[in-house]
Amino acid sequence: MDYDYWPQVLQVIPTLEYKVYIYFDDGTIRLYDASELIKKGAFKQLQNDNLFISTCTVLNGTLAWTPDKSYSESTCFDLDPQYLYDNCEIVDEPIELFVSAK
Repeated sequence: MDYDYWPQVLQVIPTLEYKVYIYFDDGTIRLYDASELIKKGAFKQLQNDNLFISTCTVLNGTLAWTPDKSYSESTCFDLDPQYLYDNCEIVDEPIELFVSAK
C-alpha cells in the first residue's frame, strides 16, 4: 500500500449484476461488487436496476450514485476511493460491454 498515492476514479461502468467497473487514474481497472451494499440503509433504493445504472457516476473523485438525480456532490452516495482501490480485484477492460450484439 502506497500512502503517498491517493487514488482518483476517472470513469465507472455499472452492470445489471450490480457490479461496477472502476477506472483509476493509475491505469488500473477494478471491479466492485455492490450486491451486498444495496441491501443496507439508504443504498437499498439502488436495488432498482434502472436507478443503479442511471445514477452511477463519478463525483468527489470516486464511485458515487445520485438517487435524487441531482448529480450534486453534497447529496450523492459516494464510496471511499482508497477502500475501492485496496479491496477491489484488478480486471481487464470489459470489451464485451462495448461490442454490440450481432
